[in-house]
Amino acid sequence: MTEHTDRFTALRPLLFTIAYEILGSATESDDVLQESYLRWAEVDLDTVRDTKSYLAQLVTRQALNALRAAARRREEYVGPWLPEPLLVDAQDAGSDVILAESVSMAMMVVLETLSPDERAVFVLREVFGFGHDEIAAAVGKSTAAVRQLAHRAREHVHARRKRFEPVDTAVTEALTAQFFMTAATGDVDALIAMLAPDVVWTADSDGRVSAARRPVHGADRVARLILGLFRMSGEDGRVELASYNNAPALKLYLGDSFEGIITVEITDGRISHFYAMRNPEKLVTATIPRAISR
Repeated sequence: MTEHTDRFTALRPLLFTIAYEILGSATESDDVLQESYLRWAEVDLDTVRDTKSYLAQLVTRQALNALRAAARRREEYVGPWLPEPLLVDAQDAGSDVILAESVSMAMMVVLETLSPDERAVFVLREVFGFGHDEIAAAVGKSTAAVRQLAHRAREHVHARRKRFEPVDTAVTEALTAQFFMTAATGDVDALIAMLAPDVVWTADSDGRVSAARRPVHGADRVARLILGLFRMSGEDGRVELASYNNAPALKLYLGDSFEGIITVEITDGRISHFYAMRNPEKLVTATIPRAISR
């Protein structure tokens, strides 16, 4: 069992990343990895030619099973569904632009619009660079079908996600901090000036806590929504600057109670999207750092 454990542990960051990008849930990814390890422990290692490919296929199959099982729950979800915020271990993706983009909240939201098979194929091919034959074994399709799925998924993603431009982390963090300091002053015009005209606020609460149940569009409406949140939180409210999904974020508190995470997307020097996680179930593991790789 030691060799099984050693091989699995060495690849765990990559396997977790595959599962997370297919599922959008760190909690469910942990479950997938646990189930995958139990199956891996029964494998005769003499039959394994390529451990990385074998384990990636195993985890993909388990993640697809979990994703399909979750489909009905997501259909009944109250309001927008967002991926669980991912607290990435420091420097894990900082120097890898493709990895950083692949777990960004914006990309994860686009991946939600793919079918399960398209999503798995896109992740394995575009992010991890697996061959079409390897992917075919993972998703149970022919190589020809996988090529078609890969093409369709790539076109779909590129139509909905503009080309990723690396940004200076220090600059984006400074802009995010400045925005929320400005919000504390109540100056709506100053806030609007820091927002893209078509900025969007998307909040995930599943109806469990107070949050907008539809995305809010436009700089004026979003600025006023944020000012309203600051007024509601009063003296007990505070924010902490953080980084989730390799993007600037804020952790929200009311007194000692952890109330949510807001991640920020910045385009051309202005904030273009806020992703607000308010669902308490999705915040349970949000403070656990995760090792990722590809």
